Formats: sequence, structure tokens, C-alpha cells
Amino acid sequence: MTLHYQSFPNLYKDSVSLMQISARLNALAGVEQASVAMATPANLERMRDAGMDITLEPRPNDLLIALEASEEAGSEALKLAATLLAPPAAESQATADRRKPVSIAMGLHDALDANFALISVPGRYAGAEALKALSRGLHVMLFSDNVPEEQEAAIKRYASEHQLLVMGPDCGTAIINGQPLGFANVVRRGAIGLVAASGTGLQEVSCHIHHLGAGVSQAIGTGGRDLHEAIGGLSMLQGISLLADDPDTKLIVLISKPPSPGIMQKVLASARQCGKPVVVHFLGADDHSLQYEGVIPALSLRHAAEVAVATLEGKQAPRESNTRDTLIAKARASLGAMAPTQKEIRGVFAGGTFCYEAQLALLAAEIPCESNAPVQGATALQSQQQGHGHSLIDMGDDEFTRGRPHPMIDPELRNARLLTEGRDPATAVLLFDIVLGYGASADPCAALLPVLETLRQEAAQAQRHLLLIAHVCGTEDDPQNRQQQIERLQQVGVLVADSNIEAARLAAFVALQRK
Repeated sequence: MTLHYQSFPNLYKDSVSLMQISARLNALAGVEQASVAMATPANLERMRDAGMDITLEPRPNDLLIALEASEEAGSEALKLAATLLAPPAAESQATADRRKPVSIAMGLHDALDANFALISVPGRYAGAEALKALSRGLHVMLFSDNVPEEQEAAIKRYASEHQLLVMGPDCGTAIINGQPLGFANVVRRGAIGLVAASGTGLQEVSCHIHHLGAGVSQAIGTGGRDLHEAIGGLSMLQGISLLADDPDTKLIVLISKPPSPGIMQKVLASARQCGKPVVVHFLGADDHSLQYEGVIPALSLRHAAEVAVATLEGKQAPRESNTRDTLIAKARASLGAMAPTQKEIRGVFAGGTFCYEAQLALLAAEIPCESNAPVQGATALQSQQQGHGHSLIDMGDDEFTRGRPHPMIDPELRNARLLTEGRDPATAVLLFDIVLGYGASADPCAALLPVLETLRQEAAQAQRHLLLIAHVCGTEDDPQNRQQQIERLQQVGVLVADSNIEAARLAAFVALQRK
């Protein structure tokens, strides 16, 4: 393989566009790895860490394509990249002649009624751009990551003082006035408003609300650090206030990984006083303490949707749904075909919150586990290359996405990890998720199904049976169509659960039977 790279001077593309182009290049035959990023010092370092010995000097305003490929494939990949980066050839003359804004101020000159800015620039510049937008009275969705925590706190304090909303930094999902933003799904509009410090958590709850026949008024992401002590939950507090004043929102759902204790009390006090029913799911939190605070607790992401819809319809909050008997029966039937060595769960996730929730499910069943993003009670990975014991990996974590697309966009690394974990003679259950929606892979099963079929055949040859358990987060209205993805997985023997928590508990059931 040969290193190929090309820089495009003074060309900027947002991170979602860059990840999508990178995914296209990585899918080409003859390309071993490809990276598309702005030529910042940090991105150049990440490329070098990945084995691409690039000698260019940093030029943060330039866009850089780097790839390892055969000579022919490398040349074709660079041509494709240039085509993908070129402006549309079919622009109308009016569009071509129109001045294209290069700043927030210029954008507002052309859109005087705008009240919202979506910012996706390198993290070192994102804070300044957010403050520019806020100073002009715009609400902000800050898709950018790598914004220092002290900058996030300053941005959110300014926004709170001026009654503006900041979603992010690192806010990957939102639905505002029916418009999906980032990695959002197509869900019907309705009366349930969500505020979430978790992107895939927001996706899971909004999709289940849709499946239950209800809809979403607004889905506000806050960024994962919002409920840290240093940030103070400012975006979640502002989200609660906005939804409390929204006549279309009749009930509010709050979602987060465990907040700082002091910040949790502030958020719950605001929820209790907002004048509308509030369902709360803080993953791993004590539901009894939430009841004491006067809100409606939920025990999982799926349960949060079930409780919200039931409460909205004037019904008593339901108990959490059990794992379906049909899935348990199918899992039980596979136990006899497993080899004596097969005792372990290996989870490979694109969604960080799904990995988090699965760990909680295993620990609740008194099954110890390790992870690269361990919850309280779990342990850190023994090895980055392969799991040991019950192991759950968040493939969207920074260590796996430096210089590469997120696995929701390009599942290549996730699929390679599935192969590694599935080939381990100790693996009884291979647990994974598929996340649909805008921005995600257009056909996540295309590259995945051959991997799963390979694992099935290899296990059969070794006189083992590998149990595949998956969960598909999405709706039938998503570009990828959830039901079609489920049917394709089932055709290769995957047990597809209705939710992430059901999939994790089914895996735990098998692990307990294999003790």
C-alpha cells in the first residue's frame, strides 16, 4: 500500500460532510484506510498516529485528503474526493451570482428573520463563532466537539443571561420545529418535548415515542457535559424553561447519564416547578430519589418513552416491559449448540449511551463487565485489541474516531471489531446496535451481513454456535427504513430486540445460563 494525500487550499467543509466523504473513500476497493479532515496540527497528528506519515505543515484553513491504497485505487480515490468536494455543477445562474456568506454576520444579512445558527467548525474556533451568533440574538446548535469545558461554561452562561439556548458542544442530535438536525430520526410531531444530554439516548426515546403512536414537539440536545458541575446544567435548565412555555408541549422527558449530584437537584427542582408532567431517566440513578423529587421516574430509555406516552394519555405509568418470550425461547434453543468454552458476552456499539445502558443491564444481573467507557461498577478494558470476559466497547469513543468517521457513518472499524470478538472461542453472544437516521450510513447492513455470515460459517466449522443479538434504533420513515434492516438481519439468524435494554437483558440471560 502507498500513502496518497492532497490538500485543498482555503476549503472548509463541516464535520458531517467530511465524515461522509471519508466513508465513501474507505468503501472503495483497494483503499486500506482514508481520512478527510481540516489540516490542523491535531488532525495531522491523528493521521500520523494511524500510520500515515504525512510531511505537510499544518494549515488549518486547508482541507486534507489522506489515504493508504494501491497506486490505481489511490489515484481514483483522490479524483472521487475532488468531485465530491466540488460545488454542484447544476447551480442556477442566480445562485452562482449570489454572494455566499462567509460569516454569521453575512448570513444574517441575507436571512434577516433567522433566529438559529448551526455551527460545525473545528473546536478551536467553535466557541468564538457561538458567541458571535449569541451576540446577534441567535439560538445555537454547536455540533463541534473538542471545545474546552471552560469555554462551554462561558458560552452557556452568556446564553442563559440572554434567554437563549445553546445545544452542545458535541450535540449530535436535535429535532427543532419538526426539522431533524444532525443524527436525528424521522418521527411524527406531537406533544412530548425532550431534553437530553445524550445523542443516541434522545434518538432511542424519540423513536419509541413514534412507535407507540405519539409524537415529539421538540427534541433538544444539550451536549454530554452539560450536567457536569462546571457547566451547571444550563442548557437543560433552559430547555425545560422553553418547553414549559411551549403551548405544543404537554409533557417533558429528561435524559442523561448520571449528573453531578448538585446539578441533578437543580434540574429536578426546575422540572418539579415547570407546571407540566416531567418524566426523568438519568441512567443508573436511584428511581426512589426521583420519585421523592416529584417527577416521574423511568427505568430505561424504552421505559421513558412508555411512561411518557401513557402519562400523556392519562393512564397510569406502566411497569417496564419484559423481554419477549419468543426471543427468550430462541436464545434458550441455541444454548445446546454452544461449545463448553463459550461463556462470554462481547458487545460492540456505535451508540455510546447504548454501551452505557448495556453495562447497567449486565451489572443489574450481577454480571461483571469491562468497557472502554466503564460505568460505575464496571472495569476498564484490559486490552484495546480484544475483549476479556464480558466486554462492551463504545466504538464511537474518541480513541476509535480520531481521523476516522464515526461508526454510525462508516461502520468499517465496528465491523472489524465484530469479527475479532466473534472469532474468540470464549464468545457466546455478540451484541451490537444499528443506528439509523439522517447522517448515518445509507445502508448499514450492506457491509455488515457478509461479516455476520462469515462468523456463522466459521463458528459452525469449529463446532460452535455464536448467538447474534442486535437492536435497530430508527423508524420506518427513516431513509434506511427500520423494518427492512430488521428483516435483513433476521435472514442471517440475528435475534433483533425491540430496544437496546431488551437486547442487553437477553444477552445477560444467556450469560447466566452459560455459567
